[in-house]
Formats: sequence, C-alpha cells, structure tokens
Amino acid sequence: MSGEKLELDLSRREFLRLSGITAVGVGVAGLNAETPKAESASMIGMPFTPVRDPRIGIIGTGGRGTSLLENLLAADVKVLALCDIVRAKAEHAQGMVVKAGQASPELYTNGDHAFTSLVAREDLDLVIIATPWNWHVEMAVASMTHGKHACTEVPAAQSIEDCWKLVDTSEQTRRHCIMLENCCYGYNETLILRMIHAGMFGDLLYGEGAYIHDLREELFSNQGEGLWRRKFHTLLDGNLYPTHGLGPVANYMGIQRGDRFDYMVSMSTPARGLEAYRKEHVAQGDAKWAEKYINGDMNTSLIKTANGLTITLKHDTSNPHPYDRINAIAGTKGAFADYPPRIYFDGQAGGAAWGSIDAYKEHQHPLWKQEGEIAKKLGGHGGMDYIMLYRLMQCLREGLTPDLDVYDAAAWSAPGPLSRASLAEGSAPAKFPDFTRGRWQERDSSQIATQS
Repeated sequence: MSGEKLELDLSRREFLRLSGITAVGVGVAGLNAETPKAESASMIGMPFTPVRDPRIGIIGTGGRGTSLLENLLAADVKVLALCDIVRAKAEHAQGMVVKAGQASPELYTNGDHAFTSLVAREDLDLVIIATPWNWHVEMAVASMTHGKHACTEVPAAQSIEDCWKLVDTSEQTRRHCIMLENCCYGYNETLILRMIHAGMFGDLLYGEGAYIHDLREELFSNQGEGLWRRKFHTLLDGNLYPTHGLGPVANYMGIQRGDRFDYMVSMSTPARGLEAYRKEHVAQGDAKWAEKYINGDMNTSLIKTANGLTITLKHDTSNPHPYDRINAIAGTKGAFADYPPRIYFDGQAGGAAWGSIDAYKEHQHPLWKQEGEIAKKLGGHGGMDYIMLYRLMQCLREGLTPDLDVYDAAAWSAPGPLSRASLAEGSAPAKFPDFTRGRWQERDSSQIATQS
C-alpha cells in the first residue's frame, strides 16, 4: 500500500498501541504477560493442502509489492487481484500481469480498507501483504479469517499482543501466516545453514545479526517509504526492523526447533543521524523540521536462548555505513562472518586467518543449484527474493509444510516491542513469550536445512 493517506493513520496513539506501551507506561512484566487463550491445534508441521495452480492476491503495489510481483510472475503464479490506495500504482502492477500473458487482475483501490473486499474473494489461495508495518496484522488476520493463507512483509507485528493475535488466528482458522523473510534464502545463508546441519561448526555457541543500512535519503523522500517509515523514528525507541538479521541466525540455531528465545536486554545510542541529515538536506520551513527523532541511532540487543546460546542483534538506518547484516555464527569447531563472507575452521590451512567460503560450494543449497541462474537474472536482493517465493509456491503446489510458520513470524518480530520494553526500564531483561505453547522441541532443524 502506498503512503499518500497514511499520515492520518500514524497517530501517536496508534504507535503507542503498536509498541505495547500506554501513555502511562507498561513495565516489562506487563508487556510479556501471557493471557489465557483457548486451546487450538498447533500449526507446527501442518502441510498446505496441495494447490496445483496457486491463485494469488497482492495488497500493496508500491516498490516492494511490484518487486515481489515480478518474482511471482517468473515463478508462473496466477495473480488474480491487486490492491492499493493509489490507483495508478495498482494499474501499473496490473499492466505487469497482463504483459506476462495473464488475464487482467481485478483492482481494489477504494480507500484504506479496500483490501477487505480482496480477501473476501472465493477464488484466492494466498494473499501477499506488502504494505507499511502498521497494517500487517490487520490484513493478515482478515486474510486468514476469510480462508486464505497470509504472507506478510517484515516485521509481521509491532506488539506482543499482535504477535499473539497472528498465532491465535492461524491456529483457529487452520491457515498459515508466513513472514516473507527473504534473508533466510540468500546464497550465503543457505550454504552456511547446510554446513551447520552437517555438523561442520560443532556445537553452536553464539551468533550475531543486524540491519545496518543507510536509509537517510529514502527516509526523507517525499514518495514511497519516505511517506511513512520516518514517522516510526519520532515515536519509538528500539529495534525497528529486527528480522533480516535475526531470521538466518535463528535458523542456524534451530530456534523453535529444539531451542527458543528466552529473554533479551537492549540499549540505544542517542538519536543524532536523522537530525544531522535534515540540517544538510531539508530546506528551512519544510514540515519535517517540526519532527523530533527519538529512536536511538544504533540499537544493540543481546538475546539469550533456552539452551544458553547468545545472539547480538543490531539496528541502525540513520547514519553513513556500508550495508551490513553481519550474519555471524560460531561453534566449537569454527566460525563464519559475512560482509564480506569469510570462514574459519579449527586447523584449516593458513593459520589463524579467515578463509574463503568458495571452497565449500559443494554445500550450496539445492534451490540455488536448481534455480540460482534465474534468481540472479531477476535480481531481487541478489536473487533471494525469487528463491523465497519459488520455494513458497513449491510448498503450496506439492502440499508441503512451509519452511517458516506463524511461530517464526511472532518470535522474530517480538524483539521490536521487547527492545522498547527493555529500554524503558533501563535495559532490564525482557522475557520472550513461548508462542509455540511448549511445542518448540517437537522439531530439531529448519526445513531449509534438510530440503533435498
């Protein structure tokens, strides 16, 4: 969904609701409290009902939505419906579908809640949600309630309450809610995951993930994400975007597959970068000068797992820095760190120096062996977008259990509100809810690691 009307929705009350903190404040204990919930069958291990020719609807046809659409069309998926509050954007996406040789999809552009008509259609199997963050939960819940599987961009939710809402709705409707965490499908991430699964790193001990991306120009743009994303920096202090760095490390460690996040502590630097950028690039008198930025430029959090492993998680989009997700993992036999990719195993040639991952190409993921060339041609974050969507459609077509489920969507999104809660109480530990309700030990590895 594009941003022309979104300023009306991004009120302070709305952001405080999303963050899980009221105007008078909610402590860590209150944020983490789990209210009794009706017993529902778990979605762990539940396969899709096979759909030979998946029928897709897309909510949000801005930059991200059309990028996903391009990859879906390359994966030979039927797109029947498109929704955006800006009709010109929906029409552009419609043209992409027609150019690919498909029938013209129906458009839904009549206001902020036009998506409710899209999800009510009876001829869709799955809905893709590529909208601003504060719409993800409402749209995913509506999709599942109307019998469609929901696939949402990241993060899936902005509060612990909404994380639970996704879990409860998925369990009650028996429809999957999948977060489109493309970074889990990168070449390096899948290669290292396979090597970990093969035991090459020994017993894992610690990892590190991040989203360090200079977005200042985009944040101050008068179009696209600049219309809404900067607003979060004026109302929340914490990790605004945890999943790109966290998802791959969670897969390495088997989170919710034999281990789980237990608690985290968080701290932030002062907020300086956006104010400095505004001074250099925004004319005096612009409405942006009325904004006060409170989100600390670098947020650093430390997560402890139930099995005792540790994860360092970072976020900074407000300062000059090369793009970096860090993507590090270490165990008793060796270590890997990305950006640039480098690897070290006990006793390897060259002494105490990093080596190249090129020597381990035999461990590349089958998806990259089979689909890597078309993925690279399409682009999309180096090809990971296509690999992610191709695999998702493969699971749907063949009636497989999806690689990522609603419990991953909830747990990987939870560091957003938990980081804010920890900061609000002087970096006090904030406990993770167990979104699986005690079933996190029923699996022992990521399906991405075991796929043949």
